[in-house]
Amino acid sequence: MGYSKVVLEEYGGPEVLKIKQETELPEPGPHEVRIRVQASSVAFTDCLVREGTYPGTRGLKPPMTPGYDLVGVVDKVGAAVTTLLVGQKVAELTVTGAYTEYVCLHENRLVPVPNELDSAEAVSMILSYMTAYQMLHRYAKVKRGDKVLITGAGGAVGTALLQLGQLEGLEMYGTESERKLNLVASLGATPINYKTENVSQKVRELSGAGVDAVFDGVGDFIGSYKMLAPHGTLVRYGTAKSGTHWGTATLLSLVGSGIWLALRQLFSKKSVPFYSIAPLRKKQAAWFREDLTALFSLLQQGKIKPVIAERIPMREVARAHQLIENRGVKGKVVLMIEEKG
Repeated sequence: MGYSKVVLEEYGGPEVLKIKQETELPEPGPHEVRIRVQASSVAFTDCLVREGTYPGTRGLKPPMTPGYDLVGVVDKVGAAVTTLLVGQKVAELTVTGAYTEYVCLHENRLVPVPNELDSAEAVSMILSYMTAYQMLHRYAKVKRGDKVLITGAGGAVGTALLQLGQLEGLEMYGTESERKLNLVASLGATPINYKTENVSQKVRELSGAGVDAVFDGVGDFIGSYKMLAPHGTLVRYGTAKSGTHWGTATLLSLVGSGIWLALRQLFSKKSVPFYSIAPLRKKQAAWFREDLTALFSLLQQGKIKPVIAERIPMREVARAHQLIENRGVKGKVVLMIEEKG
């Protein structure tokens, strides 16, 4: 029995993503399970991996299979596996390798998923909602009534921050373009059109002394820092400012803002951590399992529901990447590896 997977033969645009047929299924090692993959998310990070500019995959070279996360069903277990059973739904943050119908992974890295959960909604928890959850609770340590600013609030992580922020009773402001302002408002935030309004002035009018936290995935770190209250936290994450191209100007801008923030830290009580999910998972593996399990529980209870812009079959993977690069997506794009998943 064969299977299909997406292969990146060379770095480049969406057109370099090709479907390849394998003639035999992979066999799990003693502590591995074979997973029939149902869904994987598509994010800016995947586009950076495809172009060869993502810092987390610098040591890898094509040919390779992209795909940062997955949800699927255990299809076969290795001889020494003790924690998982055939038919059990599982999730994993793979960084690469998820755009495939079958894959073998070590049992210790997999987090059980309630079988009744929709796979596209479940996979949305792994990268986008985990990022939002950990930035809120592990980094900013928000509490009820806090005032927060979310840049790019209509995207995958932005909408996750808004939904989780509502649960915590936060006062939220979200920047977006005109076409996403209604979405931001529907998720409980005061929308701010960053193209037509003075964001800093508007935030000061709404918050008074500044916000308790800013979650900035756009890259205007200096501007975000200036909107903080005296003891506020700026959580920096993501790579959206550069689109999918890390040019010299972008790198110089990021280095410059980093130096500026570092100098300000010498004379301030504000904090400016940078969040990156994969390195944090390596350092705090227990957090990853605990937090993802909590998110699955919230999803199961109906307390959160990811905004899914489109479910796209694996054979249209190039179109999925193009959608992300076009910047117009409201919420999450999910690649359906198994279309009935």
